[in-house]
Amino acid sequence: MKTVHFLVAFVLLASASPLALASDPSPLQDFCVGINNTGNGGVYALNFLFVNGKFCKDPGLVIANDFFFQGLNIPRPTNNQVGSTVTLINVEQFLGLNTLGVAIARIDYAPNGGQNPPHSHPRASEILLVMQGTLFVGFVTSNPNNTLFSKVLNQGDLFVFPQGMIHFQVNLGRTNAVAFASFGSQNPGLITVANAVFGSNPRINPFILARAFQLNPNVVKNLQAKFWNNN
Repeated sequence: MKTVHFLVAFVLLASASPLALASDPSPLQDFCVGINNTGNGGVYALNFLFVNGKFCKDPGLVIANDFFFQGLNIPRPTNNQVGSTVTLINVEQFLGLNTLGVAIARIDYAPNGGQNPPHSHPRASEILLVMQGTLFVGFVTSNPNNTLFSKVLNQGDLFVFPQGMIHFQVNLGRTNAVAFASFGSQNPGLITVANAVFGSNPRINPFILARAFQLNPNVVKNLQAKFWNNN
């Protein structure tokens, strides 16, 4: 009987714990337009309420422009090493997103193989909409199967990347490609696999990575030098 009582208490505790949440917490009010501090030219935090890392702007001072953002129609340059530019609009760039559980990004891809390299979002699933061009996209499931789900997408096509899964996009066309990604979090987070592994600060011991990737340690050191400079 004591065991049963303990199990019941454990389940109730787990369900009530913030650690049991799997996504952004639900808002407890209509909105909470974020501000970065409490002394912003008369715009102050309502009772110093702190929600999702931001103070709330006084609702009486909220205006339509707090929910407005523009500029995602502007193409971004793609003349970099991976051939793409991601313009992420999360709560840091758009304070009106605070507590709403959404974010968006524009992705510009260079012709002939411009890519958004393998990466993951630890706090959100992603839905990708191709606006221009042809993309090869995919994600890999977790261990032990590591199954690749991939697809060629054309204008108007959608593809979903589940939360936390490593995924990528590559431009197959000879012209620029553009896609928009929507996220189920105001701050989805980003882990670029190559940067995280070879560009960490401080660096991971190259002999550890050499064994993990079955590479010569000198190859690892060369990769670390490249990604260290990029970061």
